[in-house]
Amino acid sequence: MISIRKIGVIGRTYRNLNRYRQILAVFFKYGFDDIVEMLKIDQYIEIGLQMISRHHGERVERHSRAERVRMALEELGPTYIKMGQILSSRPDLVPVDFIRELSRLQDKVPSFSIAEVRRIVYKETGQSIDDLFAHFDPEPLASASIGQVHRARLVDGEEVAVKIQRPGIRKIVEVDLEIMLHLATLAERHIEELVHHRPVKIVEEFARSIEKEMDYTLEATSMERVARAFLHDQTVYIPKVYREITTERVLTAEFMDGIKVSLLDQLDAKGYDRKLITHRGASILLTQIFEHGFFHADPHPGNLFVLPENVICLLDFGMMGTVDRSTRELFVELVDAVVRRDESRTARVLLKVTMWDEEPDMRLLAKDVADFLGEHLYKSLKDIQVGKLLQHMLEMASVHRLRIPPEIFLMMKAISTVEGVGLALDPDFDMIAHAEPFIKQVKLARFSPKRLSSDAVSIFGQYLDFVQEFPKDLLEITRNIRQKKFTFMLELKSMESMLATHDQISNRISFSIIIAALIIGSALIVISKTPPLFYGISLIGIIGFLTAAILGVWLLVAIIKKGRL
Repeated sequence: MISIRKIGVIGRTYRNLNRYRQILAVFFKYGFDDIVEMLKIDQYIEIGLQMISRHHGERVERHSRAERVRMALEELGPTYIKMGQILSSRPDLVPVDFIRELSRLQDKVPSFSIAEVRRIVYKETGQSIDDLFAHFDPEPLASASIGQVHRARLVDGEEVAVKIQRPGIRKIVEVDLEIMLHLATLAERHIEELVHHRPVKIVEEFARSIEKEMDYTLEATSMERVARAFLHDQTVYIPKVYREITTERVLTAEFMDGIKVSLLDQLDAKGYDRKLITHRGASILLTQIFEHGFFHADPHPGNLFVLPENVICLLDFGMMGTVDRSTRELFVELVDAVVRRDESRTARVLLKVTMWDEEPDMRLLAKDVADFLGEHLYKSLKDIQVGKLLQHMLEMASVHRLRIPPEIFLMMKAISTVEGVGLALDPDFDMIAHAEPFIKQVKLARFSPKRLSSDAVSIFGQYLDFVQEFPKDLLEITRNIRQKKFTFMLELKSMESMLATHDQISNRISFSIIIAALIIGSALIVISKTPPLFYGISLIGIIGFLTAAILGVWLLVAIIKKGRL
């Protein structure tokens, strides 16, 4: 398990402080020195900020803030790259313009040695590579921030792909997460504009996501779950998992020698049917979303192979999406409202689908929805691109401070990705027309006799629970009021930052009073010629004046650094 501890609680080891300094140096390099200043890091950790260069060239200044964030994450290494990649699918946590930029993040990490691979395999399985495999290719097929993949052959002749986790990656992630959590805590405490984006929650969500991704047994379970769901479907193939050679850090699966769906020339050379491949690929994703509620959340061309007879093979199950029945139905209701060009209904359903802290102005939201529908829906359905439509909807929701839940965004992103792949294969592909039967099926399922009776029983059960529990709750409230145990919680927003400002003001006033007292006291001592004397002047008075001067300069520098005299 990856543990996140607060930086102030752990020992300030050289490893942690050195990494902290590297991170801050990158922040300064990409023009985020204003944020570092606002975080007041030097109050919490002795990091030697004055030793870190704060100069950043004109080249960096030409880039947008989102671009500079991406560039900084790439330079900070595997943990931060992975965080950016995960956050690129979380519009509920980061702004839309950052989503687009973070989705461009790419792993640029060197592979690790075959000696390390041998050591990890032996530690994880208790057997050497030579005992487990008849052949093991020392050169990796692919290398990423978390692990790398090697081709191998089992003793029985089966060709397999073996994914091995990068050595020491857990320790690296733990240190980076500790520092991330400390920075996020300071951001919430000192930067009011970032409170809305909930930086501490972002770090906590990232920790949970990367913990799942670093446990290869979970990926193996996802592969087996999808394989069972498509057990009787001959149009899709999921590689077999070899559980006896699969652990948290090693994943062994059947090697697939197919053609990437993006290699159009090779598909044509083999005589594959592009339209059929497009139809099957879209159907596989839509079936996962609308029927299974568990879907491959990263169906980019590198994860889609074509096998003989136009069979689609899915690879890399590290990122999966889960969507429950009620969420699917809400999404379908939203799509139905959009397609029917119903402005008020679209606005209402959008509120149901999203999360928000304060309900937006419905009049302004309805107006933006009308503009949105006018831009996209008053043309033939065939000419509507789902990807652009969903992207515009996301931007509109962001303007009104509506947060798209991660499961819905993953669903939207997966549909958009498959549409892009489909259009590359077949320029006449119509994703909306293809999705129509699935949407109808979800709508009709809500009114089936079995579903209606199930809902009726559920509602009656909830009503019965309410009738039984309400008198008890009422009595408990009355008893607490009678015993004067009833309390009201009053939350004042921004109170913490205001108190911190008042505390700073009072400290400066106290500091000024002390300086003034030193000056007055020293003057009295000099006038009274209190010994010991130095050239007829009291030495104690001289020391008092010098101390007052040093403290005065210190206070002045602190005020100038804040930009306020």
